[in-house]
Amino acid sequence: EVQVAESGGGSVQAGGSLRLSCTMSGLRSFDEYQMGWFRRTPGKEREGVACINEEGRTTYVADSVKGRFTISRDNAERALYLQMNDLKPEDTATYYCAPDLLHGGRCHRFDYGYFAQGTQVIVSS
Repeated sequence: EVQVAESGGGSVQAGGSLRLSCTMSGLRSFDEYQMGWFRRTPGKEREGVACINEEGRTTYVADSVKGRFTISRDNAERALYLQMNDLKPEDTATYYCAPDLLHGGRCHRFDYGYFAQGTQVIVSS
């Protein structure tokens, strides 16, 4: 059974920073999957924020977060991270991490699975 756990969310003021973490257990060969961070706000579809390939190269960053968010991973720890700087109120959302189950290299929610509870980020102005 694959278990995903995101952490690190919270409430911050605009301009602040947060670092999200994600651990996965039960996923065979963590280092063979591209990983992604996604976010969702009420009434909207889950959108890709950033994705990173098996070797640690960033493959996608949403235009809305470019220059502010950085994705990274530690294969030895089976962990994924999202450093978020200069946060804006429009970044308020629940953030999820997930593996690319189709191995297609895209950063689209249709290709990813094992979405869990997520971690909530609230940015106040």
